[in-house]
Amino acid sequence: MKKFWHIVIMVCLLSGCASLNWWGGAGNKITVQKGDTLYSISRRYNVPIKDLISANRLSPPYTLYIGQTLAMPGKQYHIVQRGESLYSIARAHNVDVATLSRVNNLQTPYSLAIGQKLVLPASATAAATTASRPATQSISTAQKYQQNAVPTTPPAAKRNSKFMWPVQGTVISGFGNLGKGRKNDGINIKAALGTEVKAADGGTVAYAGNELKGFGNLILIKHSDGWITAYAHNDKLFVRKGQKVVRGEKIATVGKTGGVTTPQLHFEVRTGKKAVNPRPYLP
Repeated sequence: MKKFWHIVIMVCLLSGCASLNWWGGAGNKITVQKGDTLYSISRRYNVPIKDLISANRLSPPYTLYIGQTLAMPGKQYHIVQRGESLYSIARAHNVDVATLSRVNNLQTPYSLAIGQKLVLPASATAAATTASRPATQSISTAQKYQQNAVPTTPPAAKRNSKFMWPVQGTVISGFGNLGKGRKNDGINIKAALGTEVKAADGGTVAYAGNELKGFGNLILIKHSDGWITAYAHNDKLFVRKGQKVVRGEKIATVGKTGGVTTPQLHFEVRTGKKAVNPRPYLP
């Protein structure tokens, strides 16, 4: 039984278990009762296990004793600024859109009001943002990894050739402002689970992984002319960082990982740090 709870805790730490509601103000404490475990306390107070561990500086195997006092993590907030959307806020704080919307009891189409206070997970990574940060400073998917993993290249003014469609399907979300506080840095293409995702052009894989919450299994490809393409929500990845790929090569399969519930591919095209509408660059 102890091994089972330890596995549950470690899985939650790795997968980022989220709760539907959040806890009281900073400084609240509880006393461990007979039969309590980190998992049961997490469920009872709707607090992510990793935040309980962090707040109390606990170490494996996370054994609790009757009468022990545990500090409950405090809330963190983001105040909505003009032009911000739930997507840009989630990206800036490194949390997925689905969790952020559940925590704040928001329903699609996620309409936000200027000055609205949003609750953030205590574990949200906000090193590059503050509660009052303007939306124009938020770091998007490909931009974040371009800064950290892709050598800086002067923005390309234009392309001599078009990209190919990375997957065949129906565009269910277009580029730009979608209305009611929503914005898309690319396009979302609906396709059957397992459909092949192909490199839109030849280049080098700058990133392949799932560290950016909300985008699931993500691939970034840097092309020789300085352009970058991004492929998110994949099921399986077939390439690794540093690998050379050719135009039309199978790099992944369509999935529903990250902050989506139906199989689709989120596809971005970027020149330098700027996201552009992929449609004019596709056949």
